[in-house]
Amino acid sequence: MMKLGFIDYYLDEWHANNYPAWIAEASGGDMRVTHAYALINSPRGGLSTAAWCEKFGVTRCHSIEEIIAKCDGLIVLSPDDPQMHETLCALPLRCGKPVYVDKTFAPDLETAKRIIANAENTPFYTTSALRYAEEYRDIDASGATGLFSWGPGQFEIYAIHQIEPIVMLMGEGARRVMCLPGRGLTTLVVEFASGRCATLACCEAGGDFGMRLFLPEGAREIRVQSDYFRRFIAKLVAFFRDRKPPVSTEETLRVMAIRGAGIKAAGEPLTWISI
Repeated sequence: MMKLGFIDYYLDEWHANNYPAWIAEASGGDMRVTHAYALINSPRGGLSTAAWCEKFGVTRCHSIEEIIAKCDGLIVLSPDDPQMHETLCALPLRCGKPVYVDKTFAPDLETAKRIIANAENTPFYTTSALRYAEEYRDIDASGATGLFSWGPGQFEIYAIHQIEPIVMLMGEGARRVMCLPGRGLTTLVVEFASGRCATLACCEAGGDFGMRLFLPEGAREIRVQSDYFRRFIAKLVAFFRDRKPPVSTEETLRVMAIRGAGIKAAGEPLTWISI
């Protein structure tokens, strides 16, 4: 059995609470989360590190060095606190064992570059689970002139789930972004080379993920209804088995560049911000 370890800012958060059972199921029991390390106890009234480990039947580690030594693969979580990833990833990305870093990879592009530059002889990747939505599979968007994307949540935390599919479909060439003002709604326009544009809207009140993709043969509407988290976990299990990162660091940096420019644009509405 392959032993996986969680490295988190604090445990008792949605990803840490759900991934263990999904990983065990997707791997047929050949892969399990057996160890965990957290920098702090939950600051949101959740379980302490010790209580979380007891609840999930996981061995608590007291240092990142310890969890690296005891596990075959590592998952760096802290999904809502990407500012902690540079600290939490420093040793794992030099250990030689496969590492997955949960979304959002970094708080800004420069930090993302430093994290990647620190990696040495270690297979690793990061991704949004939305990349694996069934509805996005096998779409040929090479001729797309643009798209409009929508989804729930606060921009800084949830925009990654829209930006990553946009980059996956539209490719390279994002040049600048502009934020349109709105109460409880962050709308970002991303201009690509050759005049192509992608618009994404984050609605804090909630809702579903979806997209309207504009192709030469006409518009195609996509409403995400598939269990994309289960498909993501299946791909994660495959990565720990074959050690082949399914997402390139170059694509991750393109995603981080758009997100970083988007956060800046949110503070300067109606102003083009270069990527």
